[in-house]
Amino acid sequence: MAQNARAGTSLEGMRPTYVYKVVLLGSTSVGKSSLAYRYVKNDFKESLPTVGCSFFTQTLNLQASTVKFEIWDTAGQEKYHSVCHLYYRGAHAVLLVYDIADKETLKGAKLWLRDLEKEFLPNEIVIALVGNKMDLAAEREVTTEEGEEFARTNGLLFMETSAKSNHRVNDVFMAIAQELLQREMEKSSAPSQLGRSTVDLRESRARTRCC
Repeated sequence: MAQNARAGTSLEGMRPTYVYKVVLLGSTSVGKSSLAYRYVKNDFKESLPTVGCSFFTQTLNLQASTVKFEIWDTAGQEKYHSVCHLYYRGAHAVLLVYDIADKETLKGAKLWLRDLEKEFLPNEIVIALVGNKMDLAAEREVTTEEGEEFARTNGLLFMETSAKSNHRVNDVFMAIAQELLQREMEKSSAPSQLGRSTVDLRESRARTRCC
């Protein structure tokens, strides 16, 4: 079950501040840690497999509000799978990450989605499907259309990224922030009409296929 966003006010005292828990899930070596590190530190780091879970924070100062992300980067190894639900419990958003150059990792993302469906009610959290490692496009095993179709079928946000080349990493977190804030507005204005629509993030900004 997702927890309610912790809300406060910014230093200026004029715009609200929301704190959201965001969890990265996916098979080992898909680049979850690299995505988090690139987003928070704006740097690329070839990292060793995560042991258990790593934690980052990042603050977005938007025009109408401030968003603070508490980012939980989970281990992808099978031996940690059984305890990962402890990390994503209470999450507001999840990035399901796969490697576009490894078809098996998309299957892994599908299994993670099945686990999330057991933990959360439909539309309770924002889920984004992220095809990482666009820098390996020449070795692609998962087409953009496959990712899009899976996301569309399951009502997920979708984007392809590269932590290494910094391709659309900021965009995916920004899109999550915008979706979370949109839901805050919907809850306050029309709670009974709250629902998630499928969003193809490639269409919301300039279409870019290079990495």
